[in-house]
Amino acid sequence: MLPLSQLNKAVTDGLAFLQGQEDVEEAEVFVAANGILHTRLNYTSHIPCNGVEEPKSIDNFGVGVQAVFRQPSAEVRRIGFGSETSDISPEGVKSALEKARKGAVADPEFESLARPTGEERQLTTYHDPKLMEIADEDLVDAGWRVVNGALRVFQTSETLANIAASPDGLRDLGLIIGGDVTILQERMAIGSSAMPKVQTDESTLVMSFITSMVEREAAKGSGYGAATHLDAFSDEAGRQAAQNAVRSIGGVRLATGEYRVIFGRQAVMDILDNIVLPGLSLGTFYAASSPFHGKLGKQVASSKFTLVDDGVNRGLVGAKGLTCEGLPTGRTVLIENGVLRATLANHYEAQRIRRDPRAKEKLGVDPKEMPQAFVPRNGFRFARGGGRHFDAQPGIHATNVLVPGEVGSLEELARLVGDGLYVGRIWYTYPVNGLRAGDFTSTIIGDSFVIRDGKFAEPVKANTVRINDSVHNVLNGVLGVTREGKPTLVWAADEIVYAPEIAVEKVRLQAIAEYMETVY
Repeated sequence: MLPLSQLNKAVTDGLAFLQGQEDVEEAEVFVAANGILHTRLNYTSHIPCNGVEEPKSIDNFGVGVQAVFRQPSAEVRRIGFGSETSDISPEGVKSALEKARKGAVADPEFESLARPTGEERQLTTYHDPKLMEIADEDLVDAGWRVVNGALRVFQTSETLANIAASPDGLRDLGLIIGGDVTILQERMAIGSSAMPKVQTDESTLVMSFITSMVEREAAKGSGYGAATHLDAFSDEAGRQAAQNAVRSIGGVRLATGEYRVIFGRQAVMDILDNIVLPGLSLGTFYAASSPFHGKLGKQVASSKFTLVDDGVNRGLVGAKGLTCEGLPTGRTVLIENGVLRATLANHYEAQRIRRDPRAKEKLGVDPKEMPQAFVPRNGFRFARGGGRHFDAQPGIHATNVLVPGEVGSLEELARLVGDGLYVGRIWYTYPVNGLRAGDFTSTIIGDSFVIRDGKFAEPVKANTVRINDSVHNVLNGVLGVTREGKPTLVWAADEIVYAPEIAVEKVRLQAIAEYMETVY
């Protein structure tokens, strides 16, 4: 990867060049270098395999230029963005500017490039030098660490030993361990006419997302692990996935109905990532498509539910020192004891909502009355499943998503539920009837169990029941939240949800019908 000093110099030289252009009113230079390292995991007990497959890395770097072009006073200013790949020299900046000039459009809602918010940067030198310079053999070793963690669980499982005819018979059960270990290395530098002092940031993280199966028993389990430093990365994801797969053997079907439900960590993450967090983006409010439309400052959830975006907590995997707009990250309380307090925002959307004549209708309050609800701490150029990319403009993305709770353990939460269902893993979670309606659907695909008399009973057969409900019903029905949240990942998302388990009073489930194909 390019050193930070080279990125810094590229921004300094590029900004000097742009400020000398007669038609440029103001400009911003963003330079980034990313390393994305993968090692694919594919262990199969009954088919020849390598276990750890396809270690590979992707490096990218380049420059992005956003410029505001001067126009005759009667015309709306034109805004343009251009980028150049693998060239951060003055020639690369010049090429990016030409692309910005050719693609410039009038934007009557544009006010200015990012300006200081008055907040100070809180997080510096938080990355792991070992991860930034990791050797190939250490990447492979991280993959084997996870695979071996899962294998130890399978080899010592009494349940599997009882099913297998002999110790060698374990392989005939079709034990599968799949997933990946991914390492992100990020460096960026930014400067603009409004903030000419070049600011830099670098961050690292290592994460794993694992699915294990006992194929002969149609049992599947998942596991997750994430850390900012290599020394803190463990085999937890592999162990968790194998344990959940073993526990899922012998699943039962459920009838359509309403159930008290405990959402496990992955299910909590999936609902937040696909329904709740998009609804809390300020751009979604501007488009009048948020399920929380007109509810800023009002009760939107149970008083037992609080939601926080924390970008500055050292040690949390999604923490960043700066946004990709050059502004400090921070801690934003989005929902507090059920009351909607703030939104996820970047600079563009924050200035746009203040000028919107329909802002009070969309938010529920005049934005001038709650300026703290739109502090631009979430303007990132995340793209392509990892990294801060020079060829993307700032969107709105969460960092570390926290759901503080008061229930001491999952066992205590199960006793609170009494009779119901534990939903461990869901997929294909998406809004129906538009995001604003708040309705969503999702399929339960693993790690799920019947709860009877406050204790976990038989597992639920995967892919036999679907959630069809409303995010409003789920949030307002929260009964309790466990204290401990663990980093839980969704594929290709950059935010990290430190997910707890959450009990909900009533969730609507629909059985997926069995069918038999008749051959004539």
